[in-house]
Amino acid sequence: MHRRKHFRQHYEREQLNKGVMICRYCHSAIHRLYDEMTLAKHFASLEDLLADAAIQRHIGWVVKKR
Repeated sequence: MHRRKHFRQHYEREQLNKGVMICRYCHSAIHRLYDEMTLAKHFASLEDLLADAAIQRHIGWVVKKR
């Protein structure tokens, strides 16, 4: 998404290169729930991800795993 004009115009380079550390289970689940464009437009921060009900349900499941 970083090369797309919309994101280059609305975000600084540092913002585009910023990432979050998440486990493999959560990473895979997030990509099963949402496509790249939806993630880029609506879930640009960890706080946005954590506020989503579907992701909260997944986190509840992961917490119970070893």
